[in-house]
Amino acid sequence: MNYSYTIIDSDAVSNLQLHAFLDEYGDFECINTTNNPSDGLNDILKYSPDIVFINLNNDYASVFLMITEIHQYMNQLPILIGIATTKNYAYDAIKNGFFDYWLQPFNEFDIRKSLMKLQKRMPKEKAPATLCLKSYNDFQYLDTNDILYLKADNNTTEFFMKDGTIINAYKTLKTFENTLPKNFMRIHQSYIVNTNYVSRINFGKSICAIKKVNENIPFSKSYRENMDNLKSILNKNTLSALN
Repeated sequence: MNYSYTIIDSDAVSNLQLHAFLDEYGDFECINTTNNPSDGLNDILKYSPDIVFINLNNDYASVFLMITEIHQYMNQLPILIGIATTKNYAYDAIKNGFFDYWLQPFNEFDIRKSLMKLQKRMPKEKAPATLCLKSYNDFQYLDTNDILYLKADNNTTEFFMKDGTIINAYKTLKTFENTLPKNFMRIHQSYIVNTNYVSRINFGKSICAIKKVNENIPFSKSYRENMDNLKSILNKNTLSALN
């Protein structure tokens, strides 16, 4: 499983450099980037990221005020890593419970040590790849890697599999929303998709295409933010050709 993170930084160059370093490790997934502590606080409360990278070069007083405010709403704070061009804010960062403090320009060796220390402190367990569907004394085991998407059918759920089969489960779609691995995303009141099989997103028609099947899955406005996040995740590992 990946470590999710957000960045609070108004410096676009700094953001790109940080993304580049983290992409090399493959275990870190960016949820969002904001420019100021106020929007950053909203992101933290909304997404509950594992790690928050915060640039302290600008308006550092508001950052530490934000950290104090987080304590009012969360029992467990995310890992906080400060970024700055000088050591001026290091003492305040340590006092406010920051995990580490990275100096700019970034030093690859220091970052590697910091991330390895983080992984040792907060190891991620691999999500189970098998889903068990139970019905009375019948137990059916599905490899989640073979699931293309799920569709609600009244109070039951249909699983559309890679081999073309459709498997019925006598539970609602909501039951599976928080059970499946993180690569499954709710995009509609009636659909959850395996994001590994999404081959196209059409925001004009509000549909996405699924590999292996000639099927377009609709997404609704209420889940538009999920689709924006999915687009960002897919774009990170894509060679882009702009028309």
